[in-house]
Amino acid sequence: MTARRAATGPHPSAPSGNRRRRQAVPGSRHLGSRAARGGHPVLATLAVLLSLTLVSGLAFAGIQLMRLQSNFDTKPLNIGQGQDQFPADTNTDAMQILVLGTDNREGQDSNNSDVMMLVNMAADRSHVTVVSFPRDLLVPLPACTDPESGMQYQEMALGQLNGALGNGGPGCTVAAINELTGLNVDHFMMADFNAVKELSNTLGGVEVCVNQPVDDPLSGLNIPAGVSSVQGDQALAFLRTRHGFGDGGDEGRIKAQQSFMASMVRKVQGEGTLNNLPRLYSIAETVTKNLTVDEGLTDVSTLIALAGRLKDVDLGNVAFVTVPVAPYALDPNRLVLDEAAAKPLFDRLVSDQSVTGGEEAEAPASETATPGTPSATPAQAPETIDPATIPVTFLDGISGEPTGRDAELARYLLSEGFTQAVAGGLSQGTTPGTQIFYAYGYEEMANQVAAELNIPASQVALSAVVSGVVVQVGADFTTGTAMDETGDLGGLTGQTAAQVTCQSAFGY
Repeated sequence: MTARRAATGPHPSAPSGNRRRRQAVPGSRHLGSRAARGGHPVLATLAVLLSLTLVSGLAFAGIQLMRLQSNFDTKPLNIGQGQDQFPADTNTDAMQILVLGTDNREGQDSNNSDVMMLVNMAADRSHVTVVSFPRDLLVPLPACTDPESGMQYQEMALGQLNGALGNGGPGCTVAAINELTGLNVDHFMMADFNAVKELSNTLGGVEVCVNQPVDDPLSGLNIPAGVSSVQGDQALAFLRTRHGFGDGGDEGRIKAQQSFMASMVRKVQGEGTLNNLPRLYSIAETVTKNLTVDEGLTDVSTLIALAGRLKDVDLGNVAFVTVPVAPYALDPNRLVLDEAAAKPLFDRLVSDQSVTGGEEAEAPASETATPGTPSATPAQAPETIDPATIPVTFLDGISGEPTGRDAELARYLLSEGFTQAVAGGLSQGTTPGTQIFYAYGYEEMANQVAAELNIPASQVALSAVVSGVVVQVGADFTTGTAMDETGDLGGLTGQTAAQVTCQSAFGY
């Protein structure tokens, strides 16, 4: 039989570049208040990303790996109708894995994917790009057939991407991502609650950083300002909370997830985990029991290949970025693709190019769009502001003891014409990563200070408790007048694994 949805009113036409136009619009189960949906598990999904490396390392253990393969549950890779007509990949040695996190627990089934991340591993093993898709993102959805029940789901001109999982399983989300990006996704991995606590405990915790104390009763997150090592329930809460960080929405939560993943990658690389086979086996045994994958990902040769793709990638070339989006005109609680900014990203993925170290993509001059429609032209870069008009204060957050870095950097900016630069002494806490905070109305000034000091955009944040621009100098900026290069994302929102970031609590 065929499942049909009721129309919800007028909608914009499907974004250009998709292979078919849909005739239906999302029904009520795809839409709803952001606040009405609670936090969901995501560490499982984040952990899976890293577990690709961990599991693949065990390929060299032979018999042990065969035992691990038996742990996996499997589902079909692609159940989208007509997707067998897609053109073949131009670079068959690049690999894409769609990582999904679901709300499954206590034997419950989930119709939505809380987290959707596309992992692109380069053919030449030089870079890895992880693209996060917000769960509130509306995109065209393909027609899918549930392989178990035979239920047919019609294609839709605009539906919520995280609802594709309910249209027959992860194979429908894979089909939607294929149509959206122009890729042929090679594999998927789907995880739930159980992988969260177990893996974070096995790793011995992951360091996270917050700029203010966070006590979120909805997720259970309760950590002090500064750096904390989280595992178990607190690791899960850090990644589930949608009321703890940023503006209380999904974009702030994604930023926290990206920061967590970057910290996890640094920990594993720094501790030499990838060369410790007994520990790799312990981690893999934990993770594989909580995964659902496509059949191809259980193949021994595929797992072996993952080790070579991920083991030696430079941290500055491991990028975590968010797909460019804009508010949806008909519902401010929903997002749509910002095509002018997203197309260059998808083109890079299709052609197997890194997003780090590239120039910021510019939309063609002829392309104009209104924010809130499926295509929105990015804002133009602001003109340079007279540095003498920028009030900037430096705080020393390196170690908790005076180091003089606040005064040293203030003197440097004074020499560059920032006549309002001052040293403010010790900050209230220490931080591993330098942060720039700005008050409402000072964003362009903060970005200019960041450019002068070579501080990544991922370390610049709005704050309601500062005046003007405040630079909190961290342990990653102890010498010189410009931070070391940690990977340029070409104007995309996100960070590299080499960048240390702290999260600002919701309301600050």
